[in-house]
Amino acid sequence: MAAENSLASRLYRGEAGLNIVGRRKMWFTVAAVLVVIALGSVIFNRFSLGIEFAGGNSFQVPTSVGTMADAEATADRALSAEGAHVVTAQKVGGAGGEFYELRTTQLDAEQAEAVRLAMAEQFGVDPANISANRVSEAWGSQVTSRALLGLVIFLALVTTYLAFRFEWKMAVAALFALVMNLILTAGIYSIVGFEVTPSTIIGFLTILGFALYDVVVVFDKVQENTRGITANNNQTYGEAANLAVNQSLMRSLNTSVVALLPVGGILFIGAGLLGAGTLKDLGLVLFVGMAMAFLTSIMLATPLLVVLKNRDPRIMAHNKRVEARRGAMGETPATRAGKTAATPADEQEDEEESEPVPAESGALAGAAAPKVGARPAGKRSGGARGGRPRGGNRPGSGKRR
Repeated sequence: MAAENSLASRLYRGEAGLNIVGRRKMWFTVAAVLVVIALGSVIFNRFSLGIEFAGGNSFQVPTSVGTMADAEATADRALSAEGAHVVTAQKVGGAGGEFYELRTTQLDAEQAEAVRLAMAEQFGVDPANISANRVSEAWGSQVTSRALLGLVIFLALVTTYLAFRFEWKMAVAALFALVMNLILTAGIYSIVGFEVTPSTIIGFLTILGFALYDVVVVFDKVQENTRGITANNNQTYGEAANLAVNQSLMRSLNTSVVALLPVGGILFIGAGLLGAGTLKDLGLVLFVGMAMAFLTSIMLATPLLVVLKNRDPRIMAHNKRVEARRGAMGETPATRAGKTAATPADEQEDEEESEPVPAESGALAGAAAPKVGARPAGKRSGGARGGRPRGGNRPGSGKRR
């Protein structure tokens, strides 16, 4: 019985009664503080732009020169003569074997060649074993503009879909949750200092789809619970929406956990333990974005929807009727909590114990059982009544003239 009333069991049944919508002011305050921190990091700390966006040069050095730290330190000494430095270093494997990719600040063609020769001399390898490439920042600008265009188109399509599928207030609340998801994820990315690459942009667009899925799941349950709510005076709109959040909480949590497990494997195992640096850019943005999508869909989207709906005159009048009815019945928050504390199983047991036994069934139970060979009651052979044959022709009787 204790296991059935545990928090996990009540969460699975949607009976936990978590007052998420009622504490919306707290969620909005926390979100506002986090947004200020995220925007402050983006403005002052900025992003660590990859070579594709900031422009620069990359040098591929064979791993036979030593550890990656040694390779980075040696490359910095060669670059110092040209006023440049190593921005990032990572180990990359290819068809020709493994090598270190050292990305540096921007150099012209003559400087890049001089650095390549200096590296070969300091590493003690043939200059032909060190390759150099130059990436222009114009390519990164083109990627950024296309990504922003894709983001605007995505948000416009999402808003249109939600407005037709649900209503415009739900579309506004969902759009707010998506934007908050992007801002908070970008802030964490800026604070951690991971390099922004094309993989990061792909990750941002991916988490938008995941966040939309979470919001649609919750709003679908909200719409189901609030359909025709003004026809009765038992629940306010906020209470019905809070019940929907509780009922869909475990579904959203399970979906998020299942999605975060492989992404966490990419981030912590692939990038952390195995040193696959190309995976960390995509892994971090997906992990943070999916976690934020779950939180924003539960704690921001639905509470904001309730705020917007409570300004509707029809919903406002309905909420007042509910409160007036409760005041007339003398119902307080404590007594209301006591009514909702019983589980459906307890209520069913109470109903079964108080169910009256029909009088007819009691009379049948008290009736004596018929003797063996006795005729059933109400049935007599021969159709006779009182021992006489049925019909009008009795023996010895005749027609009267």
